[in-house]
Amino acid sequence: MTPKLRPRAVRRAAAALTLLLGSLALQPGAQAATAAPEARPAAPGRDLGREVLPAGDGWAAEGAGTTGGSAADDAHVFTVRNRAQLVAALDGGSPTPKIIKVVGTINANTDDRGRRLDCADYATDGYDLDAYLAAYDPRTWGGAKPAGPQEDARKASAARQAERVELLVGSHTTIVGLGTSAVLKGASLRVDGADNVIVRNLELRDAYDCFPAWQPNTGGLGDWKTAYDTLWLRGATHVWVDHVTASDKGHPDDREPTYFGRNFLRHDGLLDITNGSDLVTVSWSRFADHDKAMLIGNGDGVTTDRGKLRVTLHHNEFHSVVQRAPRVRFGQVHLYNNRYVIPEDGGDHRYSLGVSTESRIVAENNAFEAPGHVEVADLVKSWNGSALTERGTVFNGFPVDLVSINNAYNSGSERDLTTDTGWTPVLHGPVDGAESAAAEVAREAGAGRAGR
Repeated sequence: MTPKLRPRAVRRAAAALTLLLGSLALQPGAQAATAAPEARPAAPGRDLGREVLPAGDGWAAEGAGTTGGSAADDAHVFTVRNRAQLVAALDGGSPTPKIIKVVGTINANTDDRGRRLDCADYATDGYDLDAYLAAYDPRTWGGAKPAGPQEDARKASAARQAERVELLVGSHTTIVGLGTSAVLKGASLRVDGADNVIVRNLELRDAYDCFPAWQPNTGGLGDWKTAYDTLWLRGATHVWVDHVTASDKGHPDDREPTYFGRNFLRHDGLLDITNGSDLVTVSWSRFADHDKAMLIGNGDGVTTDRGKLRVTLHHNEFHSVVQRAPRVRFGQVHLYNNRYVIPEDGGDHRYSLGVSTESRIVAENNAFEAPGHVEVADLVKSWNGSALTERGTVFNGFPVDLVSINNAYNSGSERDLTTDTGWTPVLHGPVDGAESAAAEVAREAGAGRAGR
């Protein structure tokens, strides 16, 4: 059995000692930006770029563990301050071990000279939103898939934006924010078929889609489809996401207009883990102000995901998230010591934990804070799910049994959940009480707090 983690303070001291004895302290070459509230720089002598996932820290510690680019030679340690430097350092997603240190704010919506680009700069071939809406209004177009000049122009325009904002991350890569204010704005990081990747201490903000597609639904009205996740793991293995903040900051979808009776969504997921991704740990991160935050698994019919999608989520905060925190298909997911905050003005909360086809979620000691109009029965939603192992949940300070309440209040269209998912997590650190863990998450989770 893989040993459990030691207490966090001991782990910090051990990591610092290892660095002093065996690591090369790299100079960032620039001063950190002004610190965010309650944030402190990394402890002296620590180089976050050389740090690796601690032994036993979730599914990403399985086997050889996750080391990212920690073995990179000095020629492949980069400090980047703009999109052009970041693209050069990523090297098209090459597998060469590399450490990429982000300083300040990098806007992906810029040209090669650093000039800021907006949606009008990407539009081509006569694309015009008003013309698009007129062409595919379901009252006249019907339920067929959009086709014709405006849809072709939308696709061409979308391809131009994708060329700028989709950034491919290769195997054996560490991307780490320096200081307390490192931001990737408008970018969609894609870890596609790569192995051994670390993303830490970084804010991922506003992966804004200029050209959402209308998708009619013959059984209903339809919906808008967006293209970009702030971080997308697609067929990726051994990935550690730590002290990341992901949000729609600057362009919340609830302020977008309504077209065809549907909100004109501009954002997809904050962190999606799909296409057979496996052995992932997400820790001490913050997901905020978003609709569909985290999807684990593709679709009910993607049976090739069986035996994969093993994910650990611990000490994360989901703040003002409408749904998918996470939603799981097929995955074997350990969810412990996370904090969920549903504010009074947090939008139309739908659910937090999505139990879908063949999912096997073990949820331990998670804390929920919600206003009076949100019930315990609103926290879990099942689509063809059969089981949820859950214990130690606290709702507004009171212990609750999510499974029994879900079963008592479901509409009859869902089958009752059992409590046996058939496995017991062994790769994890201490599972603390829900309320004490939530207090620590409030202080420590998110970008700018790694290495404190």
